[in-house]
Amino acid sequence: MSHTSSHNAAAILAPVTLPCCTFIDLKFDNADHPHRIFLYRPDKPAPPEGWPILYLTDGNACFATAVDAVKVQASYPNGTNVAEGVIVAIGYPTDEPYDPLRRSWDLSPPPGRIYPPFFPDTPDVKTGGGERFLTLIEEELKPWIERQVPVDRSRQTLFGHSFGGLFTLYALFYKPDAFSRWISASPAIYWEDAAILSMEREFLDRHKERLDMELHLSAGQYEGETLAPFHKGTAEEQKRQERAKETRTIELARDMAERWAKLASSTGTITFEEYAGENHMSVLPVALNRAVQIAFRRKKSV
Repeated sequence: MSHTSSHNAAAILAPVTLPCCTFIDLKFDNADHPHRIFLYRPDKPAPPEGWPILYLTDGNACFATAVDAVKVQASYPNGTNVAEGVIVAIGYPTDEPYDPLRRSWDLSPPPGRIYPPFFPDTPDVKTGGGERFLTLIEEELKPWIERQVPVDRSRQTLFGHSFGGLFTLYALFYKPDAFSRWISASPAIYWEDAAILSMEREFLDRHKERLDMELHLSAGQYEGETLAPFHKGTAEEQKRQERAKETRTIELARDMAERWAKLASSTGTITFEEYAGENHMSVLPVALNRAVQIAFRRKKSV
């Protein structure tokens, strides 16, 4: 054994930490259990108006990816058009990327339903907690964040993927002034008989004149009729094809973007993007990168 390799074998491996990042488990009034709140704040003075801010649902799965994206791109703003900003990720006290039971409740619009347990000997799955979760964000989390860092309230972005994408749309229809930029990646629009579409119709009837926000919808190439190459010829190919016809993720998201684009004001920005080569889970890092580029886009100099 060489000297170098024996030295390495004796070295103690230390846990990796993310600079400028912290987390805290907070019990909010509008929640039955604590949420884990991840916070990235740039290591420099805030601009006079405060930092632009990006809120992420499914925080455990999303936080580190978004932090890496902003650090890399904000280090070269002339080449990327991305400036620094604050990232807040709302997750759960677990080391896993998801807490399936709690996210099912938090991220789904009311009224919700009750479903069989995900796993044997675990509770029934309840949906419909979206209104409570949005109230938590607006009335409890945002004031807490603003005590930690100076925030530019005119540049607040909400991002969600899948159920989180559905929640983003619900929040937009229910409280359109909560954020100025809305990013809904692979939204589960079909969920519970596509009830979100009736909410959308009511919203558009009320707000036709003032679609001045930014809405970005997206989905992966393999979230529609086209199956991923690695699923073709497998035992579950037909089942996946049938499932794709039910969820219609690309089609429903694109159709919504087209409806909104026809109605958007001159100050509104409505976009749909299909990410080549991505499936429902692999799309997440790509969508998070785009969220960073939208939330922290540099202000145009006057």
